Amino acid sequence: MADKTDAPAARTWNATHLPDLSGRTAVVTGANSGIGFTAVDALARAGAHVVLAVRDPERGRSAAARVTGSTEVRRLDLADLASVREFADSWQDGPIDLLINNAGVMMLPEQRTKDGFEMQFGTNHLGHFALTNLLLPHVRDRVVTVSSGAHRMGDRRISFDDTNLTGRYTPQRAYSQSKLANLLFTLELQRRLTGSGSPVRALAAHPGWAATNLQSHTANPVARLVMRIGNGFLAQDDRAGALPTLYAATQDLPGASYVGPDGFLEMRGAPTLVGRTTAASDPVAARRLWALSEELTGVRWPLGVTL
Repeated sequence: MADKTDAPAARTWNATHLPDLSGRTAVVTGANSGIGFTAVDALARAGAHVVLAVRDPERGRSAAARVTGSTEVRRLDLADLASVREFADSWQDGPIDLLINNAGVMMLPEQRTKDGFEMQFGTNHLGHFALTNLLLPHVRDRVVTVSSGAHRMGDRRISFDDTNLTGRYTPQRAYSQSKLANLLFTLELQRRLTGSGSPVRALAAHPGWAATNLQSHTANPVARLVMRIGNGFLAQDDRAGALPTLYAATQDLPGASYVGPDGFLEMRGAPTLVGRTTAASDPVAARRLWALSEELTGVRWPLGVTL
């Protein structure tokens, strides 16, 4: 895909333009803070029943209490595949219209998930990969996965032989790899959905530079200082940061679309279709990542054979 898009920016689009979502169900991961919480609030106000899928149910209930609309809270730890399976196995509540893979960790000190994966790749990609495939038989509209402009940084490739980046881990390299994986996952997911005849669409979004609590967990104190300064002068707030996700979740866009802000360097602005790197558009890498992800998680494609 080209690195730029000819699609016009929806310059005035905001959450007040959401359609009526009455009767629809949305599942949002990482829903108790930041752009996840903002997305929950907007979707619920538009009439959707929103499930907050969160690691800490107490914090989730506190967040849900601040939302106007229909919500419920369920535990989900994306860094624990047993928790992902438990969440999916317990779903007995009918169709899921929107699955929003929003949760993420950013530039952490080196650590592992419960299953032994590098934490950022394991949480941001593998956890959502497993969750999506396990829930997909229930999904009837679309899957939106939150990526980042950071997919343009780091090695700009997936380290297929060692996704844990053993001996060469840096917080930025690992984060960038996980965000590239989000885009490749979306690309291959859409190919498989189309091949199986499913009407479900897979899309990706990124918030630009949004001032949220995600940056406070970075490993480098200098990076945290830079981000605090950037948050004050360059960033948009979490409500603006959630707009690309909401746009991808509700507007009539082609499968595999990528939505981000329309402003300078895609750091802020109204949601529009944006470009991605050549590496993030590589169908061969996308298929290889899918096969590796199935091997690592033990979760397989649920909708039949695809070419």
